[in-house]
Parts: sequence; structure tokens; C-alpha cells
Amino acid sequence: MPELTLALPPPLAGTALDLRFCGEPQTALQAASLARWRTSLAQHTTLSPHTINRRLAAVKRLVQEAAAQGYVASAAAEAFRRVPGVPVKALKDRLKATARTRITPGQMRQLCETPDPRTLIGRRDRALLHTLATSGCRVSEVVTLTAAQLLSRDGNFFLTVLGKNQTEARTAPLSHEAYASIQAWLARRPVESAYLFTSFAGKGHRPTARPMHLSAAWRAVQRAARRLELAHVKPHDFRRFVGTELAKRDIRLAQKALGHKRIETTARHYVLDELVGGLTDGLY
Repeated sequence: MPELTLALPPPLAGTALDLRFCGEPQTALQAASLARWRTSLAQHTTLSPHTINRRLAAVKRLVQEAAAQGYVASAAAEAFRRVPGVPVKALKDRLKATARTRITPGQMRQLCETPDPRTLIGRRDRALLHTLATSGCRVSEVVTLTAAQLLSRDGNFFLTVLGKNQTEARTAPLSHEAYASIQAWLARRPVESAYLFTSFAGKGHRPTARPMHLSAAWRAVQRAARRLELAHVKPHDFRRFVGTELAKRDIRLAQKALGHKRIETTARHYVLDELVGGLTDGLY
């Protein structure tokens, strides 16, 4: 929320309700102001409902932190928490048609096998795509994975991930193909590093021990998608793919793998297909 100015004492200044909207700091610290701001964003902007709700959530988190540090009363933070977001259905005309790109299991397999395994970057990108396609991890979580987070249990493979807003690590699934791709990449990688996915320097020719940059992961996804002539595929679509496929077996498996506190979040934002039919043997 870069255009907003927080009406809270330092060091929390910077990202809550805009004083131009509220008029004065004390007004900005009232939950009713958040509700009025929500209405204003819905009625007087073209922002998508998801963007509006993310901004509301950012304010709520900040006020909760302010309460934890003693800047505002706990009752005020609770009042902010109870302010509902905007209903997505009411503003569905603002949703981009490409915001959620559905990837079929067949397309996902092709995507993961697109990078050339004869090159170092190709091996890394194959391992990266397989990991995204089977773990349900955010791309920001994947690029910082270390060898210590890769686990094996009873012949199956997992990742331990401490995600956004989590206080305890969650266990994310990892397919045998993903594990094999990771090992194939590590076996050829000429540098030692604690990170699983490392970067290349010098126009992509010199391997380094540094973790892969987020933008490089995005490019790897987009390169594979372009080769298959799949439009609008993003790393987050891999996460939704995993959520959808796991939910076909049990939506609580999807909730656990994705690290959601509320199952409604999983059902509303990460299950793209109607759950009809039998079970799947695997993610793809």
C-alpha cells in the first residue's frame, strides 16, 4: 500500500489509513474509519476485490502489531479485525480474466519437462518447476529452500516450510519426480551451497552459491509457458494447481499443504475445479 500514510505513532508509521481520507490521526484509529475506507475503495476506485481485501488486511495486521506494542488498545485492534472485507462476487466484473489460469495435469507435466536437462540451468529449472508443481509452496518459499528442509519418511518426500504469517513450520508434499529432479540438479551443480536452487551470474553462465532470485524463478516459469504457448501462467498458478488437485482427494490435505489457517481460504481461492469424480493417484 505505498500511497497510504499511517496515522499511528512511530515506529509503525507508513502504511495504514490515509490521513487525507480520515482527516486526523484519532479518526484513523477507529474501526469505523476502516469500514468507510473499504466502502470508498469499492465505490470510487476500480481496484479488484482481492486488492481491496489485501489492503484492508494490511491495515488490520498493522493495528494488531500496534496493540501488541502498546500503541493502541487491544479492544481497538479487535474492532478492526471484525471489519469484513468486500465480497468478491459483488465486484466480480473487476476481476481479470487471467488472474487465475487453470493448468491441467497434462499441461503441468509438459511444463515441468520443458527445460533442457542437458544444460545446468535446464536441470535447475526442471527441479524448480517440479517442486512448485507438487509442493504448493509459494515461489518465494521455494527459492530460499535449503537441503535441511528436504525430508524423507516411509518412502515419501516432504518439505518443511515456515510460510507467511506462520509461527510453526508446515509439511508440504514433494513428488518422487520432484525429488529426483532436485538430486539430478545437485549432482551436476559445480558449487557447494546450503540452498537447493542457486543462481547464475555473468549473463547466466557462471553458477554461484547464492539463492536463486525471485525474478529468475518467474522467468523460468514464463519460459516454459511460452514454449508450450500457454498464456498468462504465473508461479502462483502452480500453487493453485496443487490446491485443486489435493482437494480432489481431501480439501483438508490442500489446506495443510498450503498452510492456510482457514479452510475457507483454500476453498475460495485455491480450488479451481468442481470437485467431481474419483480420487487422483498423485498430483499429476
